[in-house]
Amino acid sequence: MPPPDPQSSSRPGVFTVRTPRVVAARRLHRRRDRDETGRFLAEGPQAVREAFRAGVVTELFATADAAARHPEWSASLVDDAAMEALADTVQPQGLVAVCRQRDVPLEQALARKPRLVAVCVDIRDPGNAGTVLRTADAAGAKTVIFAGDTVDPYNGKAVRSSAGSLFHVDIVRARDTAATIATLQAAGLQVLAADGYGKSDLFDLSDLHRPTAWLFGSEAHGLPRDLAVDLRVRVPLYGGAESLNLAAAAAVCLYSSAKAMRSVE
Repeated sequence: MPPPDPQSSSRPGVFTVRTPRVVAARRLHRRRDRDETGRFLAEGPQAVREAFRAGVVTELFATADAAARHPEWSASLVDDAAMEALADTVQPQGLVAVCRQRDVPLEQALARKPRLVAVCVDIRDPGNAGTVLRTADAAGAKTVIFAGDTVDPYNGKAVRSSAGSLFHVDIVRARDTAATIATLQAAGLQVLAADGYGKSDLFDLSDLHRPTAWLFGSEAHGLPRDLAVDLRVRVPLYGGAESLNLAAAAAVCLYSSAKAMRSVE
């Protein structure tokens, strides 16, 4: 990791908002620049720690106070104004890492024989995307696929909402949802669609121990009706609630599969 340029700030060795490396990193708040560079920003000590463990950090920016709290990491020092520009939160924690994106091709992810896969289809809210990542990781899913017109999983809010899980799973991005489903089925996974109007009751299913890919759609529009899934599955509602939100439905479905799979190990 290169040392700070002492000529870039009125304080020797401290970067400012005008320092070229800070300017370049700030551009990663835009999806276009993330896509072009294959880089993204991870903010805060937890995300930075997981990024280092994953071996994807290319540069770390830190305020003097944060660097003193975390001497285990070599960082480029920035002033407070530069950190505010780099951070995506109201109250920055003083650490922002530039990281390499972690996408893998679908075929490579499936070659690892994942038994549980989460597929986000046309999800537009980055908080939901990050929460599904976190939930999938917690339930033991090894692969998370972002299919169709789905939000960038490297969006700052998605990265934060994943709480570090972004660095634990294989991330696949695929534009063609139908082709993705066909590939999953060809690899031996049953493809189940979480659908509030599905004909099959989640708690009536007897084969959740099988390798499974769960599809989750946006809260606003749900899943397209023409997808060639194996089953459309509803989570039963026993109270007066109209529906479950995406995060809750994903947790119930993924953990139901995880429990069934563990029971046959």
